[in-house]
Amino acid sequence: MDKKDYLKKVVQHIDITSIHATPIIDAMGNMSFSARELANAADIYDRMLSDRDCAIILTIAGSTSAAGCMQVYSDLVKYNMVDAIVATGATIVDMDFFEALGFSHYQGTPHIDDAILRGLYIDRIYDTFIDEEELQECDKTIGEIAEELERRPYSSREFIAEMGKFLTQNTKKESLVQTAYENDVPIFCPAFSDCSAGFGLVMHQHKNPDNHLSIDSVKDFRELTQIKMESPTSGLLMIGGGVPKNFAQDTVICAEMLGREVPMHKYAVQITVADVRDGACSSSTLKEASSWGKVDTTYEQMVYAEATTVLPLLAAYAYEKGNWKNRPRRRFATIYQK
Repeated sequence: MDKKDYLKKVVQHIDITSIHATPIIDAMGNMSFSARELANAADIYDRMLSDRDCAIILTIAGSTSAAGCMQVYSDLVKYNMVDAIVATGATIVDMDFFEALGFSHYQGTPHIDDAILRGLYIDRIYDTFIDEEELQECDKTIGEIAEELERRPYSSREFIAEMGKFLTQNTKKESLVQTAYENDVPIFCPAFSDCSAGFGLVMHQHKNPDNHLSIDSVKDFRELTQIKMESPTSGLLMIGGGVPKNFAQDTVICAEMLGREVPMHKYAVQITVADVRDGACSSSTLKEASSWGKVDTTYEQMVYAEATTVLPLLAAYAYEKGNWKNRPRRRFATIYQK
């Protein structure tokens, strides 16, 4: 079989605006187990949207974008349902920016000889395939963007904004990166180099050993904390865990260290499949986070489910309820221009 035989069926991204989710979520509220957890989570997220004082931070870890949720995240920005984003580099670069350049993810299978895939330059994310040669084009594009910028330290937010600017000038894909740029929603990737951005920036620094840009992760932390200080009432919608989750939660502590008393995040929803017993950041419960002074426990819900199965329902429910229509658009990216 040739490479094209494996890269046939493109992953289609789900459209939350086409889903009538309210009846099923309301029905789940009368059930038990994960169904009732999801219904409660949907109610809490809708409460965030109806609270006009609440800034909402979306955190994303894992491969849900490649798996079909890419448009969900873009629509949450488009319809003013999130105000800032913290994500893994893979989510933003290898998945979203990659597809914005015109490439695709493909439905595959986990039941395959990975040596065959390696020989064909096909990368696998469980049952999803990616063309490695196209991914390297993404790497090179990041390097080319870097070549055009002033040589100095950038926060990941600043560099991702440049990626969004690049997309507005070259494509009209309504990707998350482009939509966030156009609506002044800042995106942070605390481990930005752990993805195709890393390869592109390494190439840039290799070509310019004495005069290159760099990514300042401390600046990321300070800038995200500014958002918490600008909007003390806040809510977290967390897909997976890891660095994005902890980074967003820690803004409460960081603000305190900077001499600014701010309340814990008032609302919090986390969707995860991780076990809690090993103390991992991905799986620490929201109640556990409260012991650190990060998350209030009045409106919090853990949903133990694989995110592609429940996130579209949660987002579609909130979209259908319509409370996003009355929220002020915060445009937090503009606060760094002051």
